[in-house]
Amino acid sequence: MAVVAQDMAISDRLAKLVADANGDTVSLEWILTQLHERAFGLFLLILALPCCIPFLYGIPQIVALPLMFVSVQILLGRRVPWLPRKLSARTVSTDGLGTLARRSAPWLKRIEAVSRPRLTVLTQPPVDRLLGLALVLFSASILVPLPGTNTVPGFAVVVVAMGLLQRDGILVLVGAAIGTAWIGTLVFAGATLASLIKTWLGL
Repeated sequence: MAVVAQDMAISDRLAKLVADANGDTVSLEWILTQLHERAFGLFLLILALPCCIPFLYGIPQIVALPLMFVSVQILLGRRVPWLPRKLSARTVSTDGLGTLARRSAPWLKRIEAVSRPRLTVLTQPPVDRLLGLALVLFSASILVPLPGTNTVPGFAVVVVAMGLLQRDGILVLVGAAIGTAWIGTLVFAGATLASLIKTWLGL
C-alpha cells in the first residue's frame, strides 16, 4: 500500500495521491487509507478544497457530508478519522482529483511558504475540540443549497486544515475568523430576510 511520505510538502502530497490512484475513480475510504499519518488535517483539506475552488462542480456535493462527519469526530476528541461504509464508499473521479491538485497547488505553496509552528497549543488537544465545533458549523453552512455558499466556508476549512498540518495556530485563528464571519453573515442575512417577509405580510 502506498502511503504519503511524512516529510513531503502538502501540495506534493496531493499530487502523489493522484499519481498513486489506480483506475478512473477512487473512494473516500481509499483516500483515507493513503493518508495514514496526520490523517485528520489532510482529509479535511482534501474534502474542503473542492468547496472553495470556483467552477469545480460535482465533488463538493459528494464531500460535504463526510466533511461534517469528520468535523464532528474532532469535536468528540477522536485521534484517527473514520467514515461509515455508506460515506466511505463515495467515489470521486481520478481526473477530478488531479484537477483539484493542480488548481490548488499554487496557493497551497504560498500558504506553506508563510506558515510555521507557532501558537501550537491551538492545534493540540483539548483546544482542538473547540476547533472541531467551529468546523461542524462551517461544514453545515456548506450544505446550504444556495449558489456560491460553499466557497467561503470551504476556504475557512482549508486554512484551518493547513494550520493543523503545519501546527500553525495563527492559520487556525485566521481560518476560524473567516468561517465565523461567514456564519455571522448568514445569520444576519437570514434575520433580515425574515424581518422583511414579516413586514411585507403585515405580521
